Amino acid sequence: MATVTVEVNGRPYAVGCADGQEERVVALARQFDQHVRTVAGSVGHVGDLRLFLMAALLVADELQEARAALANGGGEAPAADPDAGLAEVLNAVAARIEKIAAGL
Repeated sequence: MATVTVEVNGRPYAVGCADGQEERVVALARQFDQHVRTVAGSVGHVGDLRLFLMAALLVADELQEARAALANGGGEAPAADPDAGLAEVLNAVAARIEKIAAGL
């Protein structure tokens, strides 16, 4: 098993991965970092855990939309615009976080 160091929101993280997958993990971390930085630019500093959660929910939302587009015969999923509807998505994410926090 290989280990690579990736940077997300300016902080290094050591991540284990299968041998030969190092470049892919670094590329995925760069994409995730872009989502985290987009969220941070919109909501400010709310802590890494919340930033990561919000960014992960954005990624999950994009994945769900891409799957729906493919399932509806769209052929290719449209490229996601990280700024399109960001405020609406962040409001939904904030509501989800509050609901989860209330359940804890």
